[in-house]
Amino acid sequence: MRGKWLSAFQVAAVYVGTVVGAGFATGKEIVEFFTQYGLYGLIGILLSGCLFMWIGAKMMIVSQEIGAKSYKEFNEYLFGNKIGTIVNILMLLVLVGVTSVMLSGAGAVFHEQLGLPYLTGIGITIILTVGVMFFGVKGLFGVNLVVVPIMVLFSLILASKVLMGGEGPVLGAFSSDTSLRWIVSPFIYTAFNLAMAQAVLVPLANEVKDRSIVKWGGIIGGGILCLILITNHISLSSLPNVGQFEIPMAEVMKTLMFSFYWLYVLVIYGEIFTSVIGDVFGLERQIKTAIRLPSILIVTGILTVAFFISLFGYGSLISILYPIFGYMSLTVLFLLVLPESVLDRIPFRNS
Repeated sequence: MRGKWLSAFQVAAVYVGTVVGAGFATGKEIVEFFTQYGLYGLIGILLSGCLFMWIGAKMMIVSQEIGAKSYKEFNEYLFGNKIGTIVNILMLLVLVGVTSVMLSGAGAVFHEQLGLPYLTGIGITIILTVGVMFFGVKGLFGVNLVVVPIMVLFSLILASKVLMGGEGPVLGAFSSDTSLRWIVSPFIYTAFNLAMAQAVLVPLANEVKDRSIVKWGGIIGGGILCLILITNHISLSSLPNVGQFEIPMAEVMKTLMFSFYWLYVLVIYGEIFTSVIGDVFGLERQIKTAIRLPSILIVTGILTVAFFISLFGYGSLISILYPIFGYMSLTVLFLLVLPESVLDRIPFRNS
């Protein structure tokens, strides 16, 4: 039993590490989807947390039941062969785009927080990613089991300091935005992150095998994601003009706990890195089913394409690409929510 819980926490760590990428760890993504809406954003976070627990676990359980080795089989199960093929092509393009966002996030950390060239951050990240990919799933587990607990600890410490010190408005007021975008935001945000996470969670569930492990891994991972979102939202709400920063969480740390600032920057980079290796892991598994090439060549090719896209800049990529990818991912979320009896009656799945 103890071994099963340890395995469940390993799955949860990979789940969290995959989702907590450039925008999540830096705080940029949280500001974009939640913090700008004040207390409405907190309501959205609670809704997202429930979806992360429920749909994340269901995604891995379904993957086990159908024996999916990559997101290709998973999407063909959800959409049918014809539409599934189109979705898989889009997923491939989106994952390369997201990997580019992660690389640009790494470059932004090096440039904005360390005063080093943008390309230095991207180059170091590419080299480290290639190194970790040699170890496959073990490398994925190892990196996430180190980085994720540290990230959670720092998030709790920062939020506690904000709450106890009365720094700023804390949770902010209800947004004056009358467009009700805050209601749509949690669904777009969760759909996007879960659709991207399937590249890692689907092959991971197939390798773990045990249904109870992936179920609790999804529930625990979703709960941890909700906790990080809430604590980071509290911290970000205390920062004036939070929307103007590329790495707002680092600015919060610089203001409230400067003695730990450099360590926290390293943690942010670590979370960006876990998402890069997660995305590359999923892409490599998918591409290898279609093209018989050595893994190192596939990984190098993915990172080369992502590198050129990342040159557009982190802020521009995350504000433009993420919402677009989110709307594309809503269909995946919708189909996963449907009961099996309803899903079986959808015409296009029989194509």
